[in-house]
Amino acid sequence: MLCYGDSNTYGQTTANKPDDRYRHDVRWPGVLRKLLGLDWLVIEEGLSGRTTVSDDPIEGAEKNGRSYLRPCIMSHKPLDLIVIMLGTNDLKIRFNKTPGEIAMGVGALITDIKSMPAGVDGRIPEILVVAPPPTAPDLKEWAPVFEGAYEKSRSLALHFERIANAHEAHFFDSALVVKSSNEDGFHLDAQAHSDLGHAIAEEIASIGWPG
Repeated sequence: MLCYGDSNTYGQTTANKPDDRYRHDVRWPGVLRKLLGLDWLVIEEGLSGRTTVSDDPIEGAEKNGRSYLRPCIMSHKPLDLIVIMLGTNDLKIRFNKTPGEIAMGVGALITDIKSMPAGVDGRIPEILVVAPPPTAPDLKEWAPVFEGAYEKSRSLALHFERIANAHEAHFFDSALVVKSSNEDGFHLDAQAHSDLGHAIAEEIASIGWPG
């Protein structure tokens, strides 16, 4: 299983710590790894600042989630499942995207995955789209970067679900179980990582795997 996301998959902390990253067993992919046991190999591919399909004019082209997706999949295949949780960084004002356009970026990633049969025996991996939780109303010092993000973020799940359904991918709204921390407005705290890991484990079980 490949967990493909941004800082909330990387495990960026909400508080000032020396390494600014939660331990591997605290991050939601690590929680998932423990819950699923030896039946699954859980691969973490989180990058702070990663967007769906856009180069970042400030942070660099390497933040483009689409550019790295193909080589990432090729390096880890065969894969049974790819979990995508992106979209928060697309809310930054410099990208000037609507919620629908952000969802279309996720749709482009799904299309790319389906164009390369990277599953076992040449099959297409299952795809689970996870909508990130809305930002907090107060984004603290990040408010100028994310101007207008709170309002847009509240409708991301609706657009993501439509895109996932259109592409016959699985969908989960993380806001059902977690919320963005009030400490900085858009990262998950340790408890949220635990709750998300447990919820995604249930979603994976519900897919209905053969054998």
